[in-house]
This record gives sequence, C-alpha cells and structure tokens, in this order.
Amino acid sequence: MPSHRKEAAPSAAEATFDSHGVNPLPADARDSTTWEQFWIWTGANIAPINWVLGALGVTLGLSLVETLLVVTIGNLVGCAIFGLFNLMGHRTGVNQMLLGRAAFGRRGAIVPGIMQGLLAMGWVGVNTWVILDLAIAMLAKLGIHGGEGLKYVVAGIVMLIQLGLAVYGFYAIRTFEKYTVPLTVLVMAAMTVLALTQVDLKWTSGTAASGDKFTAITQLLTAIGIGWGVSWLPYSADYSRFVKTGTSGRKVFWATALGMYIPTVWLAALGACLASAGNSGDPSQLVIASFGAMALPVLLLIMHGPIATNILNLYSCSLAALSVGIRVARWKLTLFSGVVASAVLVLFMQSESFAHAFDNWMTSILVWISPWAGVMLVEFFILRRGHIDVAELYREEGSAGGVKGRALFSLGMGIVAGWSWQYGLVPIMQGPLARAFGNTDFSWLSGMLVAGGLHYALSRHREPSTAPRRGGLAAADAP
Repeated sequence: MPSHRKEAAPSAAEATFDSHGVNPLPADARDSTTWEQFWIWTGANIAPINWVLGALGVTLGLSLVETLLVVTIGNLVGCAIFGLFNLMGHRTGVNQMLLGRAAFGRRGAIVPGIMQGLLAMGWVGVNTWVILDLAIAMLAKLGIHGGEGLKYVVAGIVMLIQLGLAVYGFYAIRTFEKYTVPLTVLVMAAMTVLALTQVDLKWTSGTAASGDKFTAITQLLTAIGIGWGVSWLPYSADYSRFVKTGTSGRKVFWATALGMYIPTVWLAALGACLASAGNSGDPSQLVIASFGAMALPVLLLIMHGPIATNILNLYSCSLAALSVGIRVARWKLTLFSGVVASAVLVLFMQSESFAHAFDNWMTSILVWISPWAGVMLVEFFILRRGHIDVAELYREEGSAGGVKGRALFSLGMGIVAGWSWQYGLVPIMQGPLARAFGNTDFSWLSGMLVAGGLHYALSRHREPSTAPRRGGLAAADAP
C-alpha cells in the first residue's frame, strides 16, 4: 500500500503522466481550476446515453411534460449531493474510496472499494456500446458494411483511445476535456435546435394510467433523476482533489454540481422530445431519424461524450484498486480494467434491448451507492463536521485502521432497505416494499436514509475526533 510519503510532483504544465496514485496530493500538484472541473463533468455527461434515459420516461408511458419535470426537479437534488461530495476531495486532497477509511476503517473500506472498481469497469462496457452503435450507424450511412467483424474492429479502436488517455491520468483527462468539450457543446446546441425544428412534439400525450404513472415517475427518478447524480458520487473526490487549495468551497460546489446538472438535464430533455415524436429509443436511431444526412458530420463529435465518460471510469477504477491495497502501478491497473471492460462490452453487444439492460444495471448499482453515500455524508459533514486528519487515513493502526463494524453494518442494512424498495425490470430486483406500494422505486431514498440514520445513531456517542483543521471544511466555504 502506498505510504503517506509525498512524492515530488511536476506542475500541470509539464506533467504528461499522473504518478500520484492514491497518495495525498501536495499543494504544487493541485492546480486545477473550477472551470476545468466544470468541463470534466460536462464532457462526461454530454453523451447519447442520456438521450436514451430521457427517452425512457416516454417509453414508460409518461408524457413529455411529465418527463421533463421529473428530470429537471430530480436532478436538482442528485446534483446538489454530487457537489457536496466534491468538497470532500477538495478539502483533503484524497481520492474518494480512500476517504472511506474514515467511516469504514482501513480494511473495512475494501468492501466499497471493490464495488466501485467493478462498477467503473462495467460502465466502460455500457458506454462503449453506445459509441459502437453510433459508429456502425455512421459507417452504414457512408456505405461501409462489415458485419460483426466491423463492430469488433471499431470497438477495439475506441477502447484503445480511451485507455490511452486514462493511462496518463488526471492531467491528460483535464487537458482533453478543457479543449474538446466547449466545441462539443456548440455542436450539440446546433443539433438540438435542428432536431427540435424537425419533430412534432407531443407535450401531453402519455399512455400510463394513474397508478402506472406514479410507478414510472419513481423509476425515472432512479434512472435519470436523483439517481443519476448519486451514481457519480464514488468518482467525485478523485478529480476535485486536484483543485487549487485556496479555491472557495462554494466555487467547487457550483462548478461540479452545474457541470453535472446542465448536460444531464439538457440531453435527457432532448431524448424525451425525440421519443415523444415517435422515434426509437435506440441512440443511433435517435440521431439519424432526427438529423438525417446532417448526422454524418456530427456523429464523431457526439462520440466524444462516452469517451470522456469512460476515461473517468478507467482512471477511477485504478484508484479504487489502489485504495483497497493492490500493489501494482496505476497504469497497469488501468490496462487491466480495460480488458475486463471489453468483456463486459461483448455482453452488452449481445443484448436485445439496450434500455432494458441499462435499467437493470442502473438500479442494481444504486442499491449499494446510495447507502454508502448516506454513511459518507453523515461521517464527513455531521460526525466530523468536515474535519479529517489526512495522515490518519494512511496509518496501519489508529482510528482509521482495521474494520469499523458500525459503518459496515449500516451499509449492509442500507443495501437491504434499498433492495426492498427497488422495482427493476427483472423479478430479483423487485423488492417487497416496492411491490407492496404499487410497484414504486424509492431504492435510492430508502437505502440512503437507513444507512445514514443507522450510522449516525450508532456512532454519535463515540469519542470525538481530534483531527486538526487541516483538510477540513471551513464554515465560510460551505455552499
């Protein structure tokens, strides 16, 4: 496991390779601006996958107006929580999974660390599938057909691009997003205007009855409302730890929360609009049906979104592996993650319904993320009042050593509570509370409240932390 010794870090202007691993970042390595953080999260969410999720509301029977309200209001909550988690990394200089040692202990934090690693590898497979679908559709328009062989060739090329950026780490990711996302935003804006002028929007025509409608609203909240911001929480501190130490916490909060909120709501709304006009929920068909021949020059730029997402997944996956104690160079772990993600990609390529597979995936990952988030929020902001002794997180023994059973018990009960009120598309993901209350899905809420509440009740009488103010959240910096 990396020691607490700080490595000499090159400046961002000189660095081409991120060698920090999960060591606490020294001040001279923390030179990211809030605008760069904004572009990182905007780039990760300007992706066709959000069109599919926006279309999901219409597919479930909601009207366009109802879908837009769920997406707009739900993300206010999810993205606000995401902004709070970014403050953890900014105030400590430590990545997200290693920060979990404060709540779960050194060995106890291995459990969520493993879950995060598996989550990130799986997401690479999901997002690359979307890239592949768009690329094959584009090539078909150009008259290039190669059957299944062409799919695997394109998938291999895309994976190499993603791995190349992720292997170099944060500095390459930051540079890639800073210079490519603004152009992508402009192209996406033009495409949005073009799409909305070519479709006949059906604002109030929904097919779901009153009971089914409430069920659909809760499912959409889980997939692309509150649940979307929650699904990104395990990644947040991995990138906000690079923000300059003197930056206001308010700026970090708003830059990251808005970087998540604006593209998520924008693209989900676009997907819902296109679906309301009767188009397919498949990402490539949404593009081609709405843009026609104009889709060809912009499809490569639209592919930017999933690539920008996957480089975050691959980088965070390697940090999660280092956080649980695997002693391998970060770049090697990144390459290994790419191999596993490629296997996941093959499974998704065989899926008959992308929306079906994605909903199963999203609801399953929220079952552990929301309880884990509840524990971390209580630990950092309530029990420790934003003050963590960073050095303590790296000691073999001490308050962060071993296993903290109270936190793990709270996490376990939260997972049970989340599953109980989960209503997925397969029977095993349909809990008893979900079925008892009209097939609703409040897994994100029940999991977070039960885990966070239990952790507070079991830990509020423990000895107060003697952590110095270093790395803490000053009251003036709170959003």
